[in-house]
Amino acid sequence: MKDQCPCGSNASYAACCARHHQGQAAPTAQALMRSRYTAYVLRDEAYLLTTWHASKRPSSLGLDDDTKWLGLTVKAHQRLSETEATVHFVARYRDAAGKGHRLEELSRFVLEEGRWYYLCAMIV
Repeated sequence: MKDQCPCGSNASYAACCARHHQGQAAPTAQALMRSRYTAYVLRDEAYLLTTWHASKRPSSLGLDDDTKWLGLTVKAHQRLSETEATVHFVARYRDAAGKGHRLEELSRFVLEEGRWYYLCAMIV
């Protein structure tokens, strides 16, 4: 993939989320959230599970091949402490029937041993 990164950063995929998908730790919770959105676009279930905190990680996701992710907008991000952060975002997608949806979420992230992990979310 040489085009713009799906996460909306205006950088190429190679210069943005690819490095995280290849194992480099995301430097911030926002960077991790963007890389996770891109993983949904690419249907990279392994990356999504790896970056999900072990205490809340499901055994599988069952990603739908018919979901078309349309865009991501980060509304806010906040570092709450040395090891906690939140990211408020809106992701748009189209389902298999062609119906558009908008997912607005306030996600919680934790930093452990130099790596950010997705913990949980509150639907906004």
